Amino acid sequence: MTLEIRDLARHEGEPIREATLDSGLARVRLLSWGCALRDWRAPVGGGWRACTLGLARVEDYPAHSPAYGAICGRVANRIRGARFELEGREVRLTPNEGANLLHGGRGLARRNWRMEAAGEALRLSWDSPDGEDGFPGAVAFTVDVRLDGARLIYEMRGVPDRPTPINLAQHAYWNLDGGGEVLDHRLRLDADRWAEVDAGQIPTGRLIPVGEGRPDFREPRTLRDADGRGIAVDHAYALSPGRDPARPAAELTSGAGDLRLRLWTDQPSVQVYDAPGLSLAVPGLDGTPAGPFAGLCLEAQNFPDAPNRPEFPSPLATPERPYVQRLEIEIREIPAAERAPRT
Repeated sequence: MTLEIRDLARHEGEPIREATLDSGLARVRLLSWGCALRDWRAPVGGGWRACTLGLARVEDYPAHSPAYGAICGRVANRIRGARFELEGREVRLTPNEGANLLHGGRGLARRNWRMEAAGEALRLSWDSPDGEDGFPGAVAFTVDVRLDGARLIYEMRGVPDRPTPINLAQHAYWNLDGGGEVLDHRLRLDADRWAEVDAGQIPTGRLIPVGEGRPDFREPRTLRDADGRGIAVDHAYALSPGRDPARPAAELTSGAGDLRLRLWTDQPSVQVYDAPGLSLAVPGLDGTPAGPFAGLCLEAQNFPDAPNRPEFPSPLATPERPYVQRLEIEIREIPAAERAPRT
């Protein structure tokens, strides 16, 4: 595996750096901006195919990226009313989605992280000061990224100086066909429930069996035929308790049936988002702007609004119990003999 780091652009006087990891079975590029996965190329059919959405110009990321490939936080997903209680006092944040907070406000996805080699891994780090985006406590964040064959491994850590909620999510937009819509991709999720939400996409605290209001992906099915007409999904699926940790939590197969992504996580849920409203004015890696349903996010994380929901696992990190998350993603070509017939 090779690792190269170079400066590509500047933002507010600081360089935006890009790292390239190449194992021969995957070629991956990551940015210091947002700790973002910019590009993933997988070998298929004798060539290399782009598998995730990114922007053609690095200088477009600060103004135009919809968290493409970024690490979202401090608290990813939504917080009801942009507020929560901590140690008997109310913490108020600045809302950015109606009355709610999404992905931590400006968040980690819009910071220029430090980037350096750490042996064969890539280390990105950000020291978040007390009060950043309104969150209490200073937090030292590190994300170590390593490419092992066709598998990309994330080890995320947040060490706070006092109790504070943390929930990180890797926010890649996957498209295993290299372009077009993702509605013909087949998704399998090891999840038997989903988090019921209100009209503002805020969880009620109830976990509902799949099939009751949201599609059941326990067996592979396309996004297009999940409910017979194509769907707009932005919901947290609860991973099945007691599941085999060696079994991927999610599997995504290209519409062409020739590539498969597998995802392993130690988090309790996966937010599935098929980007129905995606519309960019700047070119993507293929030279054209992305439109609706151009990518699918599989965001392994805690549940939305966990700081306000005692029904969900606590997102509280402390100096004695820092935040940790491990995420593994693998993309491989499916041998021709194993490909399912297309219908």
